[in-house]
Amino acid sequence: MREIVFDTETTGLDNSLDRVIEIGGVELWNHIPTGKTFHVFVNPDGKKVDPAAFDVHGISNEFLTDKPRFAEIVDDFVAFFADAKLIAHNAFFDVGFLNAELKRVGQPPIEPSVVIDTLSMARRKFPMAPATLDALCSRFSIDTSRREKHGALLDSELLADVYIELIGGRQSSLGLVSAADALESEGGGQGAISVGPRKVPLAPRLSDAEKERHRAFIASLGDEALWWRYLPREVAEDEVPALAANG
Repeated sequence: MREIVFDTETTGLDNSLDRVIEIGGVELWNHIPTGKTFHVFVNPDGKKVDPAAFDVHGISNEFLTDKPRFAEIVDDFVAFFADAKLIAHNAFFDVGFLNAELKRVGQPPIEPSVVIDTLSMARRKFPMAPATLDALCSRFSIDTSRREKHGALLDSELLADVYIELIGGRQSSLGLVSAADALESEGGGQGAISVGPRKVPLAPRLSDAEKERHRAFIASLGDEALWWRYLPREVAEDEVPALAANG
């Protein structure tokens, strides 16, 4: 399953008037970062950055002067974000701005059905607790030392870590993938791996003296020992040491 964790920075808070000036995205596959990212600064077509917004992200109009307009990067944006679940923190804000930009260039909007809001997830999981990105990073011991200002790509990377924790932590991604997802990721099962017995048994780790002590212990158990209910006497006395050695 492909997911994009993303964030935007804008000139202000009103998506009907303000503009997107930075987009960052991080690709996950089955909740594991692939290393693929999307990051672009966007020229806001003359819209001035609100001073309050500048205090948050530190992106100035002077910096954006030579950056591409949204119409120039929309194809790359759509190619990276298409066919994926989209995860954002306070997704209503980011998706609202992106849909306003998409509408301006005649592109279809992002459908709500593909969007996951980590702010809502956090509020359900930790009711009454702070649910900002900083607060969640602190809760999950995620390092934010690089974050002096808000930035779309860095915040996407931090949010990816938060999202993974919200859905169950790292253990949810350590091989616990459904068979259907595994087959899908391998092109319909063509790359499925079959695990069989070892071709070469492990080297014995028991010494001859240890084997003899084991046989002596077995002999001391008596005929009523539970041991004999599970293994025939000849196997218990002769083969168990070898079985144990090959673990």
